[in-house]
Amino acid sequence: MSNHTTPRGAFRSRGTARFRLAAAVAVPLLAFSVACGGGDDAASDGSDGSGKGGDVASVPEEPTAKDAKDKGGKGGKSGDNSSHPAVGKSAFYDAQLTYVRCMRSKAGVPDFPDPLLSGYLDWPKIDEVVDPKGGGEEYKGGKGGVCFPEMEKALNLEPKRDQQKDYESMLAHAKCMRDKGVSKFTNPTMSGGRVMPGGDPSPGDPALDPSSPAYKQAREACRSKLLEGLDGMQ
Repeated sequence: MSNHTTPRGAFRSRGTARFRLAAAVAVPLLAFSVACGGGDDAASDGSDGSGKGGDVASVPEEPTAKDAKDKGGKGGKSGDNSSHPAVGKSAFYDAQLTYVRCMRSKAGVPDFPDPLLSGYLDWPKIDEVVDPKGGGEEYKGGKGGVCFPEMEKALNLEPKRDQQKDYESMLAHAKCMRDKGVSKFTNPTMSGGRVMPGGDPSPGDPALDPSSPAYKQAREACRSKLLEGLDGMQ
């Protein structure tokens, strides 16, 4: 297991922070590399990462937390498991809930949001509680990794994903981001049957600014292209 306490300078963007987090815990569901999104495999999907890629087939939709609520779930506070539908009572959801509680108490982030009913973390809401003067601790288990064990356990319990569907979803998202003006946004790639996210062509030295108005507008416009659980991965 690699050291999960990364220097503050490494977290110059939201995408870089999440990228490093996923790499640190070595989750077998998604393979990552510092140079993800570029490389020779980009040619196989019809794009060189410059925004000239071909059209992508529509991505099949998966149930969302809202769908779960519409089918009888009531949501509710994180401490009241009885208010969640069956999908929220999986080992994955329970482990994420334990992680969230740790972040609120031990990590000192009282407003850390509940996980979605599917068990995945609510990244847009997490973004809202991140201290801009900090080192991205909210993305990596709190300061000093105080909640890292809980985070790692939850990630290891994530249900197995369809790598091909994830790839198609990320590819559609990358094309959308370029169409909306983020021309340097790179495509995901497939390696050894696993998808590696696209995004910033140089995560170690970010070329994209996720805090810029143009990037935020594109991200919001393209959010629906990502299957649930992929938000924040590219």
